[in-house]
Amino acid sequence: MTVEKMPSVFAYAPAPESRSVVDIAPSYGLFIDGEFADAADGKVFKTVSPSSEEVLSEIAQAGAEDVDRAVKAARRAFEKWSALPGSERAKYLFRIARIIQERSRELAVLETLDNGKPIKETRDADLPLVAAHFFYYAGWADKLDHAGFGANPKPLGVAGQVIPWNFPLLMLAWKIAPALATGNTVVLKPAETTPLSALFFADICRQAGLPKGVVNIIPGYGDAGAALVAHPDVNKVAFTGSTAVGKEIARTVAGTRKKLTLELGGKGANIVFDDAPIDQAVEGIVNGIFFNQGQVCCAGSRLLVQESIQDELLESLKRRLSTLRLGDPLDKNTDIGAINSEEQLARITSLVEQGEAEGAERWSPACELPAAGYWFAPTLFTNVTQAHRIARDEIFGPVLSVLTFRTPDEAVAKANNTPYGLSAGIWTEKGSRILAVANKLRAGVVWSNTFNKFDPTSPFGGYKESGFGREGGRHGLEAYLDV
Repeated sequence: MTVEKMPSVFAYAPAPESRSVVDIAPSYGLFIDGEFADAADGKVFKTVSPSSEEVLSEIAQAGAEDVDRAVKAARRAFEKWSALPGSERAKYLFRIARIIQERSRELAVLETLDNGKPIKETRDADLPLVAAHFFYYAGWADKLDHAGFGANPKPLGVAGQVIPWNFPLLMLAWKIAPALATGNTVVLKPAETTPLSALFFADICRQAGLPKGVVNIIPGYGDAGAALVAHPDVNKVAFTGSTAVGKEIARTVAGTRKKLTLELGGKGANIVFDDAPIDQAVEGIVNGIFFNQGQVCCAGSRLLVQESIQDELLESLKRRLSTLRLGDPLDKNTDIGAINSEEQLARITSLVEQGEAEGAERWSPACELPAAGYWFAPTLFTNVTQAHRIARDEIFGPVLSVLTFRTPDEAVAKANNTPYGLSAGIWTEKGSRILAVANKLRAGVVWSNTFNKFDPTSPFGGYKESGFGREGGRHGLEAYLDV
């Protein structure tokens, strides 16, 4: 009797999620005062699926006149909305949260089509967190007196919110949920490459019976965002995106009475000590930099590994990267989806080429890239120094720079040697070391023996060029209250 040897790697049959669960209209208008409407100047733009370059829909493009209409609608709605008891506002938020749960499969497929990230991420990470944020802040709506900001804290008025393309629906939830819970009204501008989930959320607002004008959605380009930030009747500005744009926004609101929160770029350090559980650390490293193709502001894009275990860790990491599956983001087996846009792919490619030109050693697993769409293979660089641009600049792609250290003090010095300060990770079996190192890291969130874990009850934000203010948790209420 002969025994057949089992294959070392299992083959995965395609497991595509059906596109039929989401019905994308050929065109969408701006959502202003509870109704969809054309842009004042009639301008439109197309939104494209990054994995196939297929045009998904045509979207009305907001201009300055549309921004003004939306802000006026939000101002009209503010008087009645802010006067509602918190328990009444909470009912709307709870209703929105439940509708998001009911429509989560539809929204997950939509987000994957418009953004390019794998369906298992939109389905298992993004959508549960979106609903959780609305549930969480619904719970706060009638308890603001007890939030630690004094008795009877007041809403600010109209919140102008500008969100990025990497987590379109989640960033919307991070901003809209606390704004509504505290009694503010909202004008939100989604990113031009990912407007669809925000427009579907507008439909959810109508489905939930939210009063007209409380939430307004105005897709458009940077000029629409700039007009919203500069509008004299906006009381609060919240922005998530690049540090360069964040600085421009800070200059615009300087000298006004507008309250501002900025969540900007990052170059997070993932620190692995010699006593760390290697396999667990490797999973955390992969999650830290290859989740959402590395298009995450708090990505662990710098791996700091203790010198004595560098070879062992890199061998295990390369072995793990060789098992990642890149391809159709609607396939439930896919680990690495498409880069969000042609422009972002060009930026990643340019920075990676610079890394090679500066002498760092590039490695990627054998990886066949699809012919259509925007793709980049998971990549790691060794022989990296702190002087290399790939160790200093935010690449915002599936690219990991590996540096080494000998002592905890050296690890801390290298981790903090960056203009950013958004996230960090520590891998060690010693609780005392976790606490000692975490207290010295200048980062808004420090994960220990894990990475990229989020919860609506926990505040998130950065230091230095990663911005200021916090979103999430009790701290996230303060940005929307006159305290």
